Amino acid sequence: MKEMTTHERTARMYAHQEADRVPVTDSPWGATIERWHREGMPEDVNYVDFFELDKFAHIGVDNSPRYPVRVVEETEDYVINTTSWGATLKNWKHIASTPEFMSFKIDGPDAWQEAKARMTPTDDRIPWQHLATNYALWRKQGYWIEAGLWFGFDVAHSWTVGTERLLMALLDDPEWCVDMFNHFLDVNLALLDRVWDAGYTFDAVNWPDDMGYKQNQFFSLRTYRKLLKPVHKRAVDWAHARGVKVRLHSCGDVRPFVPEFVEIGIDGLNPLEVKAGMDPVLLKRTYGDAMLLHGGVNAVLWDDKEAIEAEMRSVIPVLKEGGGYIFSSDHSVPSSVSLDNFRYIVELAKELGSYR
Repeated sequence: MKEMTTHERTARMYAHQEADRVPVTDSPWGATIERWHREGMPEDVNYVDFFELDKFAHIGVDNSPRYPVRVVEETEDYVINTTSWGATLKNWKHIASTPEFMSFKIDGPDAWQEAKARMTPTDDRIPWQHLATNYALWRKQGYWIEAGLWFGFDVAHSWTVGTERLLMALLDDPEWCVDMFNHFLDVNLALLDRVWDAGYTFDAVNWPDDMGYKQNQFFSLRTYRKLLKPVHKRAVDWAHARGVKVRLHSCGDVRPFVPEFVEIGIDGLNPLEVKAGMDPVLLKRTYGDAMLLHGGVNAVLWDDKEAIEAEMRSVIPVLKEGGGYIFSSDHSVPSSVSLDNFRYIVELAKELGSYR
């Protein structure tokens, strides 16, 4: 079988067909990139090109309230800044970690109404110049192009109002929560309609909606079905009407929700977080004909060559059966992973993921 482009092999994975090999991709933390630079990766070379990973392109639009972004404090170790979503957060510069969210401008339904009025679909929220510069090259070189959505529980709690506030509101003020979920999506889809109509078509949409943590979920299956599932389905229906695939990124243990994802037509699920309780092999055997699986290789093991090789030899041959799999870690590549280890993992993934 001839060597395929990323677009060709990813399309076959979504069609649950074999390709030359499974696509191989991942997302290292900034601190991981810094380490790799220290260990010999040239600073002027993208890690995707350096490791010869598959080529995925992303089209993002801005559906935020566009609050002013400014630096509040900066040291050698961290920076505290405000965001266009009205959050104040602290990011460590040289440590692989999620941001520490410190405060939120949107702290209730009244503040939300003010923010909502600022969220309108205008052309200046679309990266037209970036698309004009890069889109033709993406297509020529066989990239798989995904458009980003930014809505749902995860965006609302982590970036917009705060975790405790949203979890309480799911019980006490569900109408407010649903209004946020839907308005985020409305503005996002209106902007992507403009992108699509301008000729910048894409192969899939994806969005992050982390609904689980270790061995549990942030809310019940009943709450998902009542408040969030209908909004997810709107996104799926919009994408499928245009003939594009749908991939959901949901960290943590989301096992009870997976049958719901299948029911509404979500085509792919990522990252299959093993350390949180997800079992990618069981998912493959249960839902492998209905859903592409992306990830599922325990990132905790990636700094130990023997351990990660044993894990990969155990799971990849099962996950790749009949297509329907994209290789990556079950979250992001941590800074404990050396340049040599990551190179070894990529080479092994291509070997084990081959259909030849």
